[in-house]
Amino acid sequence: MENKVLVETSARHVHVTAEQVEILFGKGATLTNKKDLSQPGQFACEQRVTVVGPKRELAGVSILGPVRPAGQVEVSMTEARTLGINAPVRESGDIAGTPGCKLVGPCGEVTLDEGVIVAKRHIHMTPDDAKQLGVSDKQVVSVKLGTAERALIFGDVVVRVSSKFALAMHIDTDESNAACACSGVVYGSII
Repeated sequence: MENKVLVETSARHVHVTAEQVEILFGKGATLTNKKDLSQPGQFACEQRVTVVGPKRELAGVSILGPVRPAGQVEVSMTEARTLGINAPVRESGDIAGTPGCKLVGPCGEVTLDEGVIVAKRHIHMTPDDAKQLGVSDKQVVSVKLGTAERALIFGDVVVRVSSKFALAMHIDTDESNAACACSGVVYGSII
């Protein structure tokens, strides 16, 4: 196996609990799969919400399923500033002590006391992928994107290993735009 990994742009999105789905979309509501994502079992939903911060709001933000144990909002640094939220860079799920926001759906709203983050860039991979690439879970690596107009090396990329993952690196929209990685299939090389 080469040291190349597929690089995907992870746009702003929200994770919600089953209880929050019912508050936002009505009693008995469940998440509806619109499109499967590259990570097994993960999907973009038909449902969307408005994320409200102290300064502004972002309408039509996608929800990713399945439901989670806690609500979480992942935005780029630019979007966090637009909302007026000082969101820290964190791994998904690491929301303790982070700022909150309000989520508004067609049937109600939910206030998150915490959960707004800028997702730390990361690579999902299986244990076999990690072995072949010579890396381990939680290792921090650098990845070079050789895009034609704006080749870029991303440091501080966290390796996340699980048998439930598929090999792919995730960067946010700010990072994707910086590397002109927003059109077509893009690969990066672990260096």
